[in-house]
Amino acid sequence: MLNLGYGMPRSRNFDVAVSMGIGLHALARPRRSSVTVTPQFKKGDCPSSTTSGLTCFADLPYSSPGIMVAVPTLAALMNPDGPRCMRLLERYVLTELLRVFGILVTISTSLLVCVGAFGQAKEYGLGHWQILQILPFIVPSLLPYTIPATLLLSVCVVYGRMSGDNEIVAAKAAGINVMNLMWPSFFLASLLSVAVLLLSDQVIPWAYKNIEQIATLAMEDIFIDRLKTQSTISVRERDRRITITVTGVRDRMLLQPVFRYATNGRDAYTVTAREARLSFDLPRQQVWLELHGAESSLPGNQNSAYINFDRIAFPLKETNQKLKGRDLSIEGIQRELPKLSADCQRLKQLQEIEAAMALATGNFDRFAEPSFQAYQADGRAAASTIRRLRTEHHSRFSMAISCLFFVLLGSPFSILMARNQFLTCFLFCFIPILLIYYPISIMSLNLAKTGAVDPAWAAWVANGLIGLVAAYVLRRVLQH
Repeated sequence: MLNLGYGMPRSRNFDVAVSMGIGLHALARPRRSSVTVTPQFKKGDCPSSTTSGLTCFADLPYSSPGIMVAVPTLAALMNPDGPRCMRLLERYVLTELLRVFGILVTISTSLLVCVGAFGQAKEYGLGHWQILQILPFIVPSLLPYTIPATLLLSVCVVYGRMSGDNEIVAAKAAGINVMNLMWPSFFLASLLSVAVLLLSDQVIPWAYKNIEQIATLAMEDIFIDRLKTQSTISVRERDRRITITVTGVRDRMLLQPVFRYATNGRDAYTVTAREARLSFDLPRQQVWLELHGAESSLPGNQNSAYINFDRIAFPLKETNQKLKGRDLSIEGIQRELPKLSADCQRLKQLQEIEAAMALATGNFDRFAEPSFQAYQADGRAAASTIRRLRTEHHSRFSMAISCLFFVLLGSPFSILMARNQFLTCFLFCFIPILLIYYPISIMSLNLAKTGAVDPAWAAWVANGLIGLVAAYVLRRVLQH
């Protein structure tokens, strides 16, 4: 028989008696004693589960002043002849984590879907039916942001309850290393890190493309509805501004529309028509404008031109639109980076050639011309896009692995606090993350996008700080 005494607060001791490596009873009372327990099951079997989810309980009455306690018999889980019992304990912890995580991630994602739908509706001007259509694509785009925080709350709930109910103490008294209790959370965090990486790399670009497609398909309906309710629409793109005003809309036909087109703050070019119709050609990414009985006038010119019928095509979106990292996979980013680097180098060479020609001919006014300055502007835009894509490439890996770093901190911290109030433990753990981790992460990524730091290490600064704190807390839990 092996007796193990553990110091408890207020001069109480845990008196542990282990007989034949099978039975364990932890007793809290003022003075020390030992109890010999005879196993009631066959060698290699695991005790039956009860409401605690671990093992059977034994009630030990005492005549001296004290209390009656019921503690799980966990020593059998360390029996070398019964490894399936250890697997049972690990499966119990993993099952609890999955159950709590599933409930919490469903609730948090459902709440954030409303926020995401409102943001997309505001960006694209979607109606109620279009919002319902994009909801299935908003959910996967939110999961990479909800999974890390939800996983942290899950480990705080599970390990906080286990530590508060002295299940961690009972397991350690049976000789079970605390790492055996925490490795299911590390395993789950590793799987979720891979899942977050796949979501951010494959699912989110696919989801955003579908959202944009739904918004584009609904653009004609949105355009007609806004003209019906507001009678005017104004669109601004860089140095261009287009304003459309109508007196009414009948069967998608614009009645007495007035089109005003102005560039660089100059006077507007005006077209007035009896009727007009807009149609969207998605395969060609064009918008067709049909004019009936139109009259056009140039700024500063009193004369006007009459057009009985004309059909004009406009691009649906600019061809030089900035690449968004969220719309590309990691493979797509790696394909775009060499192209952008080549474009940046080509623009730099053209600018140098133009500058040499201007200096050789003495045409110094050439440096002030917009065509010459456009080389520099396009070069800066290409370099900015390269920095943004490189930052996006590294941030996806750092965001995915943050699940593991959160659990490395949350699991031992919950055990160390030994509180039943899991929300208190979660707040003590998450508030520093909210006030330190995320600001540092955002600041590092913004500095990387501006080119001040290298994104290869800037994206990992916040995770490195979490890892240092987690190593300290984990060391304390393993020692005590």
